[in-house]
Amino acid sequence: MKFAKAHGTGNDFVVLPDPDGALDLTPRLAAALCDRRRGIGADGVLRVVRSAKHPDAAGVAAEAEWFMDYRNADGSVAEMCGNGVRAYVRYLIESGLVAADTTRMDLATRAGVVPVEVGPSLITVTLPRPVVGGDESALVAGMAYAGVVASVGNPHLVCPVPDVAALDALDLSQPPHIDASVFPDGVNVEFIAAGAPIVGADRHVHMRVHERGSGETLSCGSGACAVAAVVLRESGLDAGSVAVDLPGGRLAIAFDADLCRLAGPAVVVATGDVHVSALTGD
Repeated sequence: MKFAKAHGTGNDFVVLPDPDGALDLTPRLAAALCDRRRGIGADGVLRVVRSAKHPDAAGVAAEAEWFMDYRNADGSVAEMCGNGVRAYVRYLIESGLVAADTTRMDLATRAGVVPVEVGPSLITVTLPRPVVGGDESALVAGMAYAGVVASVGNPHLVCPVPDVAALDALDLSQPPHIDASVFPDGVNVEFIAAGAPIVGADRHVHMRVHERGSGETLSCGSGACAVAAVVLRESGLDAGSVAVDLPGGRLAIAFDADLCRLAGPAVVVATGDVHVSALTGD
């Protein structure tokens, strides 16, 4: 089975080219591919399939030729991944599935059709403005952290901590404990600490994230959008920009009244073949 390995600010993915939807991507296979000792290793799987060939996207095939069938590292299905969108589009271009000079395209996801702009180094994803909700909390090592719920087509809980030292000290080796009645499908939990302003009034935060189904990752694009939405709301702003520094690098988030623009790099680092029977023992 052909594969590629790609990442966006360290959030890494196994990319499976399957334009005609012939691959049986089971949860077991997705999890085996993401195993960092016995598989290729990744935070998730991106199956590259034409929208017309996948039941979850056939209805939008006229709007977007390609569908991002995204799986978490445990094999579960996810609605959206901002870093995954950028890595997916980079793969489409480098593999020749779309023209090399593509500067704009629409990509189907389970959270809707997403416009994407391609620059020389950065790829920008335009998403609906995250919906910021009420207050909830997450428990880490017996300590409760108050947070704010936000949706970017997938669920997030944004929890401030006092400073960068406190952020660095968090033990995210285990999933934060959350109220399963509030988050029946799980939730991505972001912890943030304010940084010094970058330019003028631009906001700047440091972030770590524990992703549902994957554990702590070096970056989370949709999580950075959720964080920026909460930061702007707490600042009393409807529009503006936020720089989000993650362990894997910096993402730039910009808001106007209705939209959120996520910009960052994405690279394909390897291509090859994987022996499925060696992964699964079948």
